[in-house]
Amino acid sequence: MNKTYLAVALAALVTSQAQSAELFVAPFGGYSFAASELDVVEVDTEDSGTLKVSESANYGVMLGFNTKDPGNIYFLYSRQDSDLRSGGNFSDQVVTDITVDYFHVGGTLFFPNGDFKPYVTASLGLTHMSPAGQYSNESRFSIGFGGGIEYAIAPSVALFADVRGYGTFMSSDSSLFCSDGFCKWTIDAETMWQGQANAGIKFTF
Repeated sequence: MNKTYLAVALAALVTSQAQSAELFVAPFGGYSFAASELDVVEVDTEDSGTLKVSESANYGVMLGFNTKDPGNIYFLYSRQDSDLRSGGNFSDQVVTDITVDYFHVGGTLFFPNGDFKPYVTASLGLTHMSPAGQYSNESRFSIGFGGGIEYAIAPSVALFADVRGYGTFMSSDSSLFCSDGFCKWTIDAETMWQGQANAGIKFTF
């Protein structure tokens, strides 16, 4: 069985399940925090130091459908407008503004208790980092996991709050944020970790 057939079959299965299931949309807002520092080396001076994404607000939306587990399958988009800050042997200063976007597909498992539904969730997808100015954009594979609680305030409306962790795989010894063929840093880190605390509202159709 070739890969094309498998991809078509999987897409058909997901589509058929989505057509027969309850659909939902869930906008949310929150705060991104605890981004791990990345060890980097400046190419032109060979000085070592660190880079990290500063804490700031984020917002996004989830689109998906409910399953019979009980749970759901969703697509998540999250956006954080922040800045990239240097540290370590570098001077502690803002290098540039940066936008961090997460594009993830995930699943949730609920543990219902009346109108309250605690849950755990996991996802995977891409982290897209867009620095301002002359620096190039970076897209890396990432995973997510978390837990939270959902509270039904109406048959088709619920409030939710959760905490999520994201791990972005950075590929050690690769270049980072290049411009016109010149890369400012090489990175000596495998994973960038970041946390999020979110709250939102979920509409089911």
